[in-house]
Amino acid sequence: MDYKSAGVDIEAGYRSVELMKKYVAETMRPEVLGSLGGFSGAFSLKAIKEMDDPVLLSGTDGCGTKVKLAFVMDKHDTIGIDAVAMCVNDVVCAGGEPLFFLDYIACGKNYPEKIAAIVKGVAEGCKMSDCALVGGETAEHPGLMPEDEYDLAGFAVGVADRKEMITGETIVPGDVLIGIASSGVHSNGFSLVRKVFDITKENLDTYYDELGRTLGEALIEPTRIYVHALKSIKKAGVRIKGCSHITGGGFYENVPRMLPDGARAVIETGSFKQPPIFKLIKEKGRIEDQMMYNTFNMGLGMVLAVDPADAEKTMNAIKEAGDEPYKVGVIEAGEKGVTLC
Repeated sequence: MDYKSAGVDIEAGYRSVELMKKYVAETMRPEVLGSLGGFSGAFSLKAIKEMDDPVLLSGTDGCGTKVKLAFVMDKHDTIGIDAVAMCVNDVVCAGGEPLFFLDYIACGKNYPEKIAAIVKGVAEGCKMSDCALVGGETAEHPGLMPEDEYDLAGFAVGVADRKEMITGETIVPGDVLIGIASSGVHSNGFSLVRKVFDITKENLDTYYDELGRTLGEALIEPTRIYVHALKSIKKAGVRIKGCSHITGGGFYENVPRMLPDGARAVIETGSFKQPPIFKLIKEKGRIEDQMMYNTFNMGLGMVLAVDPADAEKTMNAIKEAGDEPYKVGVIEAGEKGVTLC
């Protein structure tokens, strides 16, 4: 009896690490100390000494049941982008700069090429976020998970000068709400999506004219990363008053999280483009509008609150970063919450 016969292939683990090293190396920042393979990731904090009051920020998340699509489509090189996006987008919501990321992959069986493809996506997400992939873990769980399945999660650590943190405390009636376009469903609501569509390879390979691609291609589109957009706004000299990452719980749960008491966000649903995948989900599932906006991002991955005088400057900065902005509403006096109209 040995470990391999018990279901854990140590040699496969070694091969996975060798295959992923080239992707990890592409994410390095000058602050990273040491190399891949140590017991911990080391990151120098020397640079943040220039801040008056540095604050570390962190975010952790996974991809939810979106990984089911990766299994069925046998496409594993983008799901890692989702894992990074879900974490770094939360960090930048607070005004932070993502510094480094670590991933965790639990699998039924370690197939080195598959694990390397997953980490390739993670590394791509880190490059898109200007953060380093300083470590991670791949755990083989024979008997606990099916051999061809895995789960992926991770966490990001960032930093902000306390005086530059985005807290929502200064939001007042009259402030303008700016939305930034999403790339599609992102990584939330897939339990509902899987009830609407029978997630088989045949169905995912079905081409829809209204989507301009197959159902699977539309659904597995990676979560948009907004690090560069928020950096561009800061560089333009705009102080973002509030920021909401539209994830699980859609608009009704996430927008109020950035608001102070006595402020209500009023968002015009016709002010931004909705990717066609949402109309298809709504029609196929016969889902009410409120449930759609309570589950999905509906085309906005982030909503920002800014002073009216900064609205155009904010829009231009977002465009310069390669994202698509919309003026989607205003802040009014009232009970803390959100009104969709």
